Amino acid sequence: MPTQSRALLRDHALSEIAADVLAHDERVRDFSVEVRFDRGVALVSGAVRYPAHARLLREMLGRLDGVLAVWDRLWVDGRPPVVVDVRCSTDPRCTAITGTERQPDAASPLVADALRGLPLADASVDRLYAVHVLEFLPDYLPLIDDCHRVLRSDGVLHIMAPYWQHPDAVADPTLRRMLDVQTVKGICTRQGAPQWFPLHAACDGESVFADLVPLPSPASAADDVWLSRFFD
Repeated sequence: MPTQSRALLRDHALSEIAADVLAHDERVRDFSVEVRFDRGVALVSGAVRYPAHARLLREMLGRLDGVLAVWDRLWVDGRPPVVVDVRCSTDPRCTAITGTERQPDAASPLVADALRGLPLADASVDRLYAVHVLEFLPDYLPLIDDCHRVLRSDGVLHIMAPYWQHPDAVADPTLRRMLDVQTVKGICTRQGAPQWFPLHAACDGESVFADLVPLPSPASAADDVWLSRFFD
């Protein structure tokens, strides 16, 4: 893990690089977006015209060296995103991007048992955050499958969970599961299960991050060239 001072400097460098990309790359320079970084996570706000624009922006930011994840709250074609935060965490990066810092009367909290599935309609969610949730479940795969069900076709599931080799993870007796980046590969390539496309996957030495898009069928799964960006 980088020291706090190095992490701040790296965030500053990434912010400058992202601003340069947005200013000079003709594919994105007309986008009305803002990008800032917090410990390697790109936090994106603003608006784009088409879902393809949002995906292009995520992919471009994800290619920058040092980026751990791309979390956005982009409006697409004038519509605000439907964001669901399935959480056991108060990670400030998640709070900042999902808007859960709003007053209680402006939010819509929903209490549910994650082991029984999400009480949400099919294809009804744009961004789904599972930040420090999976490690508390004895079997998180049913929840992953249910996230696939509730996300729209251009939606994104954002995962953050403890890295299995970090001392704090193995020292916490309440954790049921810990992840590796290779675990994300297993989630994306499970046979007979809902398929995912990994927009990004990374580890900072403490946590594993993944940005996953639901795929309609195995035939549309990511190829080996794309998978080689993140996985062995």
